[in-house]
Amino acid sequence: MAPPRRLVLVHGFTQTGASWRPVEAALASCEPSLAVATPDLPGHGGAAGERPASLAEAAAALGATGGRATYAGYSMGARVCLRLALDRPELVERLVLVGATAGLADGAAREARRGADEALAARLETMPVGEFLEEWLAGPLFAHLSSEQADRPGRLANTPAGLGFALRRRGTGAEPAMWERLGELEMPGLLLAGEHDAKFSALAEQMATAIGERSEVALVEGAGHAAPFEKPARFAALVTSWLARNPAPGAAGGTPAEAGRDP
Repeated sequence: MAPPRRLVLVHGFTQTGASWRPVEAALASCEPSLAVATPDLPGHGGAAGERPASLAEAAAALGATGGRATYAGYSMGARVCLRLALDRPELVERLVLVGATAGLADGAAREARRGADEALAARLETMPVGEFLEEWLAGPLFAHLSSEQADRPGRLANTPAGLGFALRRRGTGAEPAMWERLGELEMPGLLLAGEHDAKFSALAEQMATAIGERSEVALVEGAGHAAPFEKPARFAALVTSWLARNPAPGAAGGTPAEAGRDP
C-alpha cells in the first residue's frame, strides 16, 4: 500500500504551525489518509531565530522541510508557497493559496508599503508581543474573530524580534510582484478566499485568470480573511473535495496517496 499523500499547511504572519490544529482536525474528518505537516515559517514560533533574508530563501527552506507535497498557504504563507511553486515546481504537486496576493505590481505602491512595514516592524520591536497582538487583532481583517478563531495564546509563541524580521523581509512590499510569472505554474491550483473578504476574493479571481485553466476559485462561505480558522470544517471540505478532483501525479483515481492588513 502506498503511503498517504502529504499536505503542507503554511501559516500567516503572527501565527505558528500550531495555528492549524482546528484545520488539521477538520481535514482528518474529511480525509483520514491525508498526512498533514505544519512547519513554522522563519521568524515564527520554533523558527523565530531562523533568518533567511528573502521570500525566495524562506521558500527554499520550506521546500527543504516539506519535500514533494501539496502546499497550502495562508496570507504571508501563501506568498511563500507561491514562490516555492515558481522556483521549485518539481516539489509542488498541487497548490492551494488562501487570502493571497502575487504582490504589488506598482513600484510606488510597493515602496510605500515597504516604508509602512519598516515603521511597523520598528515599533513592534519596542513593545511586548502581547501588546502588539492586541493592536494587530483589532485591525479590520481580524476584529470580527472570536477568541478561539484569533488564537491569541498561540500567537504569543512569537517574539517581537522574529515578527519584526519577518515583516521586513517577507511583507508585501519587500519583494517584486510575481504576477508576470503566474502563467509559469503548471500544477493544479486552488485560489481560496473568505466569502466576506472582498479584496482577496477579487485577487483570487485575478490570480486564477493569470494562471489559466489549471486553476479554480472557491469562496469559504460565512468567512472573512482568516477563512481556514473561522470556518475550518468548510475550508477542509472545499480543499479535500478539490484534492479528490485533482489527483497529484502518480495518484490512482481521486484518492490521496504519496508520490490589521495582510502582511
